Amino acid sequence: MRLRLELEYILNCSAKVLFPRLSTAEGLSEWFADDVKVDRDVFTFFWNDWHASARIMGIKENKSVRFEWEDHTPEQPHCFEFYLDVMELTGDLALFITDCAEHENREDAIQLWDAHITDLRRLLGS
Repeated sequence: MRLRLELEYILNCSAKVLFPRLSTAEGLSEWFADDVKVDRDVFTFFWNDWHASARIMGIKENKSVRFEWEDHTPEQPHCFEFYLDVMELTGDLALFITDCAEHENREDAIQLWDAHITDLRRLLGS
């Protein structure tokens, strides 16, 4: 059974600096995958000897980007989304990540996102 994961990370940068790293092949290859190729709206992500493709399903400049994995099934859609929001009280930039994981892989999925965000923070100097 797939579970919906909703993760929140506070980053010390502006949406204009962060958004290209969430929505472009060049930006995503800096922290999310070893390499990323794009053909129109399909991004192919490469990690070591494995790759997967995802289609951009929606994008709002400096706000959100939603991907859907190409190998999903109608019974089990699998997408992930990045959503940016400036916290009203503090002015901090929050990155919300929505993803899905099998129940037994939930903790592994969270640890993987935490590792990716550590790389992203290092890249951003935050």
